[in-house]
Amino acid sequence: MKKDDDRVFLYTDGACKGNPGPGGWAAVLIHPASGKRREIWGAVPSTTNNRMELTAVIEGLKLIVRPVDVEVVSDSRYVVQGMSEWIHDWIRRGWRTAAKKPVLNEDLWRELHRLAQERGNVRFRWVEGHAGHPENERCDRLAVRAYEEMLEREP
Repeated sequence: MKKDDDRVFLYTDGACKGNPGPGGWAAVLIHPASGKRREIWGAVPSTTNNRMELTAVIEGLKLIVRPVDVEVVSDSRYVVQGMSEWIHDWIRRGWRTAAKKPVLNEDLWRELHRLAQERGNVRFRWVEGHAGHPENERCDRLAVRAYEEMLEREP
């Protein structure tokens, strides 16, 4: 781990009304050394919860412009296990699962893997969802708000 001024916490969440259905994603980036905080979110008319979970991390990592230590905190076991355990085997097998089936959401996994490689030391940590973790709860509210506002704008 680098010195603390080179550390960023990236909290993420995705939400979907139906699966598939309209979905939202959100990310909160915190740089403890400077006290800077940034919140981003977005929505998609038709998607899945897993795609929104992945999108939240991708969009958050895109905001980090130089190599730093990043701790991604997510309530998605899919994202955390995917990046911590499964991805190396998927790549080795040509983006196939152990059952020799195509990896779902391969496009997003490839982009997330590329961004994680470029950003420096990126670690993934799972937290229980809806368990009172302030930043996780904030991401959840932002992700839901993103798709709700999108639905309100639709004719």
